[in-house]
Amino acid sequence: MSDALTTEIRVAELPSPALGEWGWRDLVTLCKPRVVLVMLVCALVGMALAQPVLPSPAVVLYGLAGIGLTACGAAAFNHVVDRRLDAMMLRTSRRPLAARRMPGSIALAWATLLSLAGLALLVWQVNALTAWLTLGSLIGYALVYTAFLKHATPQNIVIGGVAGAAPPLLGWTAVTGQVGPEPLLLVLIIFAWTPPHFWALALHKRDEYARAGVPMLPVTHGEAFTRLQVWLYGWLTVAVTLLPFAIGMSGALYLVGVMALNMRFMVWNYRVWRGQDPKAPLAAFWFSIRYILGLFGVLLLDHYAQAWSLWMAPGIQ
Repeated sequence: MSDALTTEIRVAELPSPALGEWGWRDLVTLCKPRVVLVMLVCALVGMALAQPVLPSPAVVLYGLAGIGLTACGAAAFNHVVDRRLDAMMLRTSRRPLAARRMPGSIALAWATLLSLAGLALLVWQVNALTAWLTLGSLIGYALVYTAFLKHATPQNIVIGGVAGAAPPLLGWTAVTGQVGPEPLLLVLIIFAWTPPHFWALALHKRDEYARAGVPMLPVTHGEAFTRLQVWLYGWLTVAVTLLPFAIGMSGALYLVGVMALNMRFMVWNYRVWRGQDPKAPLAAFWFSIRYILGLFGVLLLDHYAQAWSLWMAPGIQ
């Protein structure tokens, strides 16, 4: 029996609760809390890198709350738009809307409430620039990517990755109120990292995407071509991650840390490219999450190490 048929049978065998049997856990699920947490970590690093001293606790609190609420709203909009697609895929078939536990009207209202609350908080307590950029990210993810690009082109992840790469820029502008080359470089890092990260998962879930009619790269161009793209985009990511050191934004500590992370990152991408280990794509996907968190962690560590060394230098105190 083929994997696709097995998956289809498993989905069909899952019981579907009666419409209306939903609770607060379903509202939390709509927010994709683990994804939002990663975004908030990146936004927090953007805040910290924006100035040599610790940012204002109030700016951090209100900034992360506003960005987080809006991100939760965008995630909920994604659930609403993708509810039929989610029902066709085993990985997402138990989501509240896909499993018909929650009416779409409730989810839409929840998404709208979260988004408006987040944007209002940013305008009220942070600054208008951050609110506008956050709104652009919301529209880019919930509408442009989810409603259009995802079903229109195998380059959906590449083009739509701009919206998902915004968190460090949002964190930076929350503190400074302006855009500069440094936060744009942080955006570029996430933008380059997104394709090998998500295409690894797409390789693992190829049959499900094919059955659902989503033109992901493994479906439209085959697994061999996608594996090569994971390998090539992996090298692009490595090159981009060296730019903070090259422009003087980060120091030697970052260079050592990012090189160690890049070596492990490319080991997994190589295993995906070779195609000899069927478990490699999913393992590479999960490692890539730890990779991006580790990279931003090293950026943060290096930033404060440099600030500390300057503070300790003679004549600075």
